[in-house]
Amino acid sequence: MKRILLIKLTSLGDLIHALPALTDLHWAHPDLKVDWLIDENFSEIASWHPAVGEIFTTNHRQWKKGLVSALGPIYKLIKKLQKTKYDLVIDGQGNFKSALLTLFMRGPKAGFDKHSVRERIAHLAYQRRYPASKTVHAIDRLRQLFALALNYPSPVSPPDFLIDRDRLVRPSLTLPSPYLVFIHNASWKTKLWSEKSWVEMIQKATARGYPVVLPWGNEEERMRAVRLAIKPQVIVLPKLSLSEMGYVLAHAKACVGMDTGLSHLVAALNIPSLTLYGATDSGRTGASGQNQLHIQSTLRCAPCNKKTCRFPSATSLDPPCLTQITPDQAFQIFERFLGVEKPALCIRSS
Repeated sequence: MKRILLIKLTSLGDLIHALPALTDLHWAHPDLKVDWLIDENFSEIASWHPAVGEIFTTNHRQWKKGLVSALGPIYKLIKKLQKTKYDLVIDGQGNFKSALLTLFMRGPKAGFDKHSVRERIAHLAYQRRYPASKTVHAIDRLRQLFALALNYPSPVSPPDFLIDRDRLVRPSLTLPSPYLVFIHNASWKTKLWSEKSWVEMIQKATARGYPVVLPWGNEEERMRAVRLAIKPQVIVLPKLSLSEMGYVLAHAKACVGMDTGLSHLVAALNIPSLTLYGATDSGRTGASGQNQLHIQSTLRCAPCNKKTCRFPSATSLDPPCLTQITPDQAFQIFERFLGVEKPALCIRSS
């Protein structure tokens, strides 16, 4: 076996989760070349890992806006990929879109079996189907899939993301040293901590002399960052590429974040970080890396894995599960990183 194709499209956190599986493969079969089909918005991630050869991109997020208009780009992408006959094609995504692309590739196809795959119909696209429990962390599921598909022992070592930091790009801005990064944004409303809570965290951090850096990814998040910039020591970043953002995170003293892609990148870079979990389960999708602290809400309905809260408060738009986590509690735990770094730990919110 000389060349395989990984189909893993999106999102940022899910793509970060795929890196340890690539590392395992890299050590088990160092001469094997891995091409990666990935969302064009996140293609920089693939370039960070030494096991990855050629990178192919898709704009599959546009498909739902109009299948007819998307047929041309889809056809061109498939024809380009069909020029190579792969020794193995692995669908690490496991949904209908990734399975559809897998089906058209040249070479034997592998993926999760019908009990393990994300969307059940996807397993029909594979000739080789492998089990992986849905109760374990997403990183471990992918590591197990790769090990079974490529016939090497299932790894028991801690995940190694093997990000080449030399491929991160230093942005053209001046940052203080040291600085903290507060990742206030997330794609689900049920993952958002209140602005009031963030303001209190910022006040506590700046009162101890630490500048705070605020990232953002779209206009709504930028405006939120501007509202949170209540002190001169708070820096709202400009629009950055993913590799530039990686550089900023890689040089932070410590971070606080929600369950979102950048928090997973922070963990992969082994930067000390505290991540807050309400609607999502830190045990299954939590940020994994050295020096990571998690606070998981213990509200009766959490984690619900829902984008919309089923039990909203009558007096607040903020999700009750995250309202349960107070700035005082969070900063008291976070202060561990402002002194001596501690090992990975998950703390249940009381």
